[in-house]
Amino acid sequence: MASSSSSSSSRAVAAALLCLLLLASSHGCCAKHKHKARTTPPAPAVPTPTPAANSSADSSGWLNARATWYGAPNGAGPDDNGGACGFKNVNLPPFSGMTSCGNEPLFKDGKGCGSCYQIRCVAHPACSAVPETVIITDMNYYPVAPYHFDLSGTAFGAMAKDERNDELRHAGIIDIQFKRVPCQYQGLTVTFHVEHGSNPNYLAVLVEYENGDGDVVQVDLMESRAEDGEPTGVWEPMHESWGSIWRMDTRRPLQGPFSLRITNESGKTLVADQVIPADWQPDSVYSSIVQFE
Repeated sequence: MASSSSSSSSRAVAAALLCLLLLASSHGCCAKHKHKARTTPPAPAVPTPTPAANSSADSSGWLNARATWYGAPNGAGPDDNGGACGFKNVNLPPFSGMTSCGNEPLFKDGKGCGSCYQIRCVAHPACSAVPETVIITDMNYYPVAPYHFDLSGTAFGAMAKDERNDELRHAGIIDIQFKRVPCQYQGLTVTFHVEHGSNPNYLAVLVEYENGDGDVVQVDLMESRAEDGEPTGVWEPMHESWGSIWRMDTRRPLQGPFSLRITNESGKTLVADQVIPADWQPDSVYSSIVQFE
């Protein structure tokens, strides 16, 4: 009886693993809807070491990973063109559908949102081996490797030789190489989107289009004085709401215009003076005149 029970258990485990691989190859592993609040993701299917713990980098800095894809073959991933980072319209420039979900070493609990990576594939006959740049815009909840890019159909197909995009997409899961690269948003400055639901006592802001690291690890807010509209000189830390959205909750009405200070992963800071006006509105975009070098 013990042998029979052990055999049944082994078959069940094997079936579960097969289902996971089929799910990844046919549908991808990203969140299928835009997050409204921070949630705790399920435990990953495989260990997810940090890049420093990975010994697979070659002399030029490339690391090994696996890639899947989801959504429409020529789409940007999720149907709503958003994801766990909160970015809007990722099917349009400057993202142009070149987006990816990342598992935890890439997504970093939201701190990796906006990071840019070069990816390339060489193992499949349809691979071009030409590096393509993708941006982390979503969370991968069910990784099939220590580093797993669940790409948009557009980004996955971009790794193929000419006229062989569909052939590569039909492979489902492929081995790729990747490395971190600086983001470059030519002609754009750092932009702030005041989120729906913001009010005088609750301000939620999406931060986009940062050159360099591309990500944000801290946002601080400075109000202005009611009597003359000049900055108070006092920075108050905002709190990460989810993805690349940062919020400020207060018991008293916030007084604009607002200055914002953002800090990236490298510790560099950038100040957008009074970038959000006193008469700000929810669902509005405010572009700064500053950008990381």
